[in-house]
Amino acid sequence: MSAKVYSAATIGLDAVTVEVEADIGRSLPNVLVVGLPDTAVQEARERVRAAIKNSGLKFPTTRVTVNLAPGDIKKEGPLYDLPVALAILLASEEVRLPQTVERILFLGELALDGTLRPVSGVLSATLHAKDAGFEVVVVPEENAEEAALVDGITVFGATSLTKVIRHLIGESLLVETPQTVNVTVKATAEQTMDDLAYIQGQAHAKRALEVAAAGGHNLRLIGPPGSGKTLLARALISILPPMTKQEMLEVTRIYSASGMLGGRPLVATRPFRSPHHTTSHVALVGGGSQPRPGEISLAHRGVLFMDEFPEFPRHVLEALRQPLEDGRIVVARAAGTITFPAKLMLVAAENPCPCGYAIDPTHPCTCSSGALLRYQQRISGPLLDRIDMHVSVPRLSIEELQGAAPTESSAVVRARVLAARQQQLIRYQALNVLTNAELNSEQVRWWCVLTSAAGTLLLEATERMKLSARAYYRVRKLGRTIADLAGSELIDVMHIAEALQYRDSEDR
Repeated sequence: MSAKVYSAATIGLDAVTVEVEADIGRSLPNVLVVGLPDTAVQEARERVRAAIKNSGLKFPTTRVTVNLAPGDIKKEGPLYDLPVALAILLASEEVRLPQTVERILFLGELALDGTLRPVSGVLSATLHAKDAGFEVVVVPEENAEEAALVDGITVFGATSLTKVIRHLIGESLLVETPQTVNVTVKATAEQTMDDLAYIQGQAHAKRALEVAAAGGHNLRLIGPPGSGKTLLARALISILPPMTKQEMLEVTRIYSASGMLGGRPLVATRPFRSPHHTTSHVALVGGGSQPRPGEISLAHRGVLFMDEFPEFPRHVLEALRQPLEDGRIVVARAAGTITFPAKLMLVAAENPCPCGYAIDPTHPCTCSSGALLRYQQRISGPLLDRIDMHVSVPRLSIEELQGAAPTESSAVVRARVLAARQQQLIRYQALNVLTNAELNSEQVRWWCVLTSAAGTLLLEATERMKLSARAYYRVRKLGRTIADLAGSELIDVMHIAEALQYRDSEDR
């Protein structure tokens, strides 16, 4: 006797249907799992055996063969425990169902006592289940709210194997998890320790943060030690607008596949990732035998803060080129090629030289010209060209630090950023674009319209500053953001002039 139930395997951020087949033979007792299972799946034999017995059911005393199809896809993790147990019980006729389970997808890890434990990748599996025509998804209770983020499919959360079986035979039905609709998160007006109100001086850098947040632009902060670069970078997250529902789902899908949800069903705040400068290439980009998202993708729709930027290995920094240009990163491994989303804001902070005091008027620089040149060459020109804004953060005097002049809070700045973002959402509603930074060259020509005077200024600056074609379009996008903050439909001279200031600070 054989039986079949359905589950799913995650590949990157996507999922595919897995047919879990069980066959009961007549030879000596043995459990064989085939279909490219990893160690965790192989160990499911003992977990499933104990869970079935401790649930008051009989495990077959003959040969049991479990096949996970398709056989050319690696099966990882313990999420197949529940479907394997159900397939074995159906094949041995220990459980007889009055209805078919063909349109139900099962996910879940079993404890030895038969209770269900949460698994990762549930959101991706549920999205696939909906697209594949499944009507019902049965998951551990802790994963039910995550699965219910997907509308158009019925979600049941269960606490044990026994409750799943009683539901399937109609003895005691599970309660359907209500669909999660109208997901909204209000930006808090409360000040935090990273609020702009607590940062004295640095008006130019704060303005740069506002522009970067309004348009989703990449930012490079250059200044001596202790000038406030890290503090400014951490304050950036406090002025970013709340995520839209679509952005929340995108980020949640990444964190679900990485097993980093931490018990929450939804990632409702923008990510802020700050990897150490000793981070490896794989940790930043993503990878593994079965590729998983790296820091670049974990910062999707949020901020990737790279402090001590030149201290990162050169080959690690060069990996940023594709995601900064395309908003995605392609990870190729022996197991296959996976594409991860990477629409992020890069904030790089660095000292101007090895000793840190090259632009500090109060402290002499001790670096030789050769040491300074080698330090600058750690960051390639093509990578710098992909960063929209280059901002100097000078050391503050003691008088400025002790000054009592009031500064704007993050809530005030965030209101202006949100207004600019709303203009962009309305303007690009027919496009797959949320911010000015995401525009391609054709869209820039259509949407970033310059006045004649602004066009003349940009042309002259391009020739004088020897800007590349990429830098030219990035200046226009930056000018579009500055115009949005000013509430202007056209990009005027003052907007382009400010945008050019951020390119003129490029220390190359």
